Amino acid sequence: MPMSNALPTVFKTQSYTQQWVAFAIMVLFFVIAPIWVYPIFLMKVMCFALFACAFNLLLGFGGLLSFGHAMFLGTAGYAAAHAAKVWGWNPEVAVLFATVCSAGLALVAGTLAIRRQGIYFAMITLALSQMVFFLYLQTPFTGGEDGIQSVPRGKLLGLFDLSENLAMYLFVLTIFLAGFSLIWRIVHSPFGQILKAIRENQDRAISLGYDTDHFKLLAFVISGALAGTAGATKALVFQLASLTDVHWSMSGEVVLMTLLGGLGTLFGPVVGAAIIVSMQNYLAQFGAWVTIIQGLIFIICVMAFRRGIIGEIANWLKKPL
Repeated sequence: MPMSNALPTVFKTQSYTQQWVAFAIMVLFFVIAPIWVYPIFLMKVMCFALFACAFNLLLGFGGLLSFGHAMFLGTAGYAAAHAAKVWGWNPEVAVLFATVCSAGLALVAGTLAIRRQGIYFAMITLALSQMVFFLYLQTPFTGGEDGIQSVPRGKLLGLFDLSENLAMYLFVLTIFLAGFSLIWRIVHSPFGQILKAIRENQDRAISLGYDTDHFKLLAFVISGALAGTAGATKALVFQLASLTDVHWSMSGEVVLMTLLGGLGTLFGPVVGAAIIVSMQNYLAQFGAWVTIIQGLIFIICVMAFRRGIIGEIANWLKKPL
């Protein structure tokens, strides 16, 4: 009897060891990377990585494809920018306020969309996202096409001046690691296991007595809130909240990041976000051709790495990443 109880613990510890190693490598990279890489670029990578991880929680582990996740990114960006610039709130309070705003929007959107499945769910989220885009285009407080500019970074806890890039970098790194750790915990929790069961076979989950709509709605709200956290942080980093973050193309980009890195993996969205942001940054000299180059690279990667980059590595190691 003791032997049978010990075996699952041993296997569980062995299966998660490589994830802890990967996490340590990721943390070490982001800690020492500012020595060689421009901090603003790294902060952009972390913001989009958190955004992609939030999206992956919904699609990779919940099986729900949303084409409207940009509305959470953009809503939080506007909320944080308005709170910091107009109301003069501290950055940590502005980010929390923006996260709550995104969670509220996700609750409303999820309540409307969650009753449908497959392409119908995706189309409803896309339609809601477009409605939010045109709402923000017309609403005075968003600044229309100009957006909210010159957003002050403020002082963290009233003590640490975030106008210094190093202080801002540590603030963003803390938020990213906290968000990533939360997603990690959710995936390995009983709630995460139920989400996977719903993804694999919803009818079977219903037959086992689970209220699948309740679990999917909760996953949608958590995903939207974390996407909002990424959007609020991004608005403070670049001191700008604009319509770009609400546009449907941003929802397409996060799908690209997730698929490129590895759908249903923990570290895949981080790698995918780093690759896409790097291409946007270093291929900017090609102008409009950047989109075509991204498309070609995506096609090559999908054909060569069908599970995504991290997905293929995990399959080769026979260990989850």
